[in-house]
Amino acid sequence: MDGIIARHKTEYNSKPQVIASAPGILNLMGEHTDYNEGCVIQTTINRQTTVAVSVRRDNSLRFLLADSDEKKRTTVPNLKYKREDRWANYLKGVLFELVNMGYTVKGLDVTISGDIVPGIGLGASASLEVAFTAAVNELFGFELEDSQLIQAASYAEATFIGRNTEITDQFVSTIGRKDQAVFLDLRSLDFEYLPLDLNENKIVIVNSNVPGTDTVREAELLERKEQCSECVDYLNKKKPGRSLRDYTVEDISGGLGLLPEQIRRICNHVIGETQRSIDACDAIKSKNFELFGRMLNRSHESLRDNYEVSCPELDWLVKRSQEMDGVLGSRMTGGGFGGCTVSLIESRVLDKYRERLQEYEHIFGFEPEIFICEPSDGVKIVFPEN
Repeated sequence: MDGIIARHKTEYNSKPQVIASAPGILNLMGEHTDYNEGCVIQTTINRQTTVAVSVRRDNSLRFLLADSDEKKRTTVPNLKYKREDRWANYLKGVLFELVNMGYTVKGLDVTISGDIVPGIGLGASASLEVAFTAAVNELFGFELEDSQLIQAASYAEATFIGRNTEITDQFVSTIGRKDQAVFLDLRSLDFEYLPLDLNENKIVIVNSNVPGTDTVREAELLERKEQCSECVDYLNKKKPGRSLRDYTVEDISGGLGLLPEQIRRICNHVIGETQRSIDACDAIKSKNFELFGRMLNRSHESLRDNYEVSCPELDWLVKRSQEMDGVLGSRMTGGGFGGCTVSLIESRVLDKYRERLQEYEHIFGFEPEIFICEPSDGVKIVFPEN
């Protein structure tokens, strides 16, 4: 924290008044179910975005990304999306939504620092949005409820920027708890904390470091979403429902020959993945980690073969993991076409696991980043201390 305070003071010649920190997230189960009103299991990770803010005397907004020394600026009356502003659009989107909610926003000096790699499915943008919303809320005394904080953070991305996202990441980054996962029903927004008492097991994340996947991912996932809607429109003619959450695999099978094969497989993944999330919730609560590991494996098979969002690099990492003694299960996580894998691994084989993946760089040319997920608390104000 001393580093971001010093950087803020150097840049703006004033000490930050508030500093907030929010964690990244990891999707343990429930991939691509969120925009179909399904269920997910997510947890926070031990990587954060930290945001320092102070009030200005004018209506200017000055943003500093300290880790790369990038700077952006605008004004409160000029809160507009600009492609060239990239990461600053998340901050502008939060302020835009707060204004729409009826709050008065003043000029700000903002410094950002973090260690979540963007674009790999670990909630970097959600972490930034949540930390910034919390900092502004504390600074101006808005007294936002968690639901309002989540709304402002998620709308910044989905509405202001126009990305094809739901509220899931912002939700968990806000309400997450140390050493626990969150089971979230995206239809009702009911949630349940799941203690991650893993015994001698560890949740291990591997960043494939496949470059340049954001554009491909956005286009492909928009197509998947449209195909899910197309399937619902067809099924609704026979059985009323508003999303794939209302249908079964048998309903999809009833459309055999009428639904295109790709759409049928995509919808089978969503329906099966929602059920896997429900079953995985029970497995975690009963500490049946062998069963949970098998669910991870089946999830990857479906993401690869039905939803078709994996790639050779992710498949290689998952396959090598699954072949190893002491690995209970492994799958890709996040949007796909690159990004990360998540594996449940016995602690005794962690060193051998790292050795096993050394071959990856020689084959694909990218060095994998391997780290253990340690669930942390959700968003918090770290300065001033309470």
